[in-house]
Amino acid sequence: MKLKMTLANKITLIRAGMSIVMFLLMIAENGFAMIAASLIFGVAASTDWIDGRIARSTNTATPFGAIVDPFVDKVLVGAAFFAFTEVSYINVPVWAVFVIILRELMVSTLRVLAALDNHVMAAERWGKFKTTVQLIALGLIFFIADVKLLLPLADGSLRNVLTFLDNLLGTLPYCITVVTALVTALSGISYLKNNWAMLVKSWSLPVND
Repeated sequence: MKLKMTLANKITLIRAGMSIVMFLLMIAENGFAMIAASLIFGVAASTDWIDGRIARSTNTATPFGAIVDPFVDKVLVGAAFFAFTEVSYINVPVWAVFVIILRELMVSTLRVLAALDNHVMAAERWGKFKTTVQLIALGLIFFIADVKLLLPLADGSLRNVLTFLDNLLGTLPYCITVVTALVTALSGISYLKNNWAMLVKSWSLPVND
């Protein structure tokens, strides 16, 4: 029997590759590299919606996609937040990023345990909302970073606009990250609560009375 990878899964793997390129550009300590990273992030984030829609509309959802797609989302988000903690002109708190990554690792572990129990852990509304909040937050932080990078290069009316945006939004990355960490943690608690029985089953052995 000949097997063929679905289009949705190909897009998922492309997003994984884009996440790695984005991360390398972000830590390159070059202004133009950061701007390129923000563009790659925008494209990668949009593919998260595209591959899911393709899988549903063409009835080509696979176990690989159900597990790897959310994992790649976590790679994209985690890589971006982690890289921002090393960007001097953007104030992203390390502790909040740690909370985000810890939650993602926990839910990924639950998915593996579910797979070992022969079922796929479906995405929850909280999880989808969390991902939306994360992507919007990172989009805003990338935008603020780009404004700060372009400000010294601009003049005239463009410089006035960028100065206004920098004064208005420049201190927001810290607050945005904290709010995102809170939403992420709450979604993790929801997953833990809804899958507690499976977790207990995974760490327990039957007892003979």
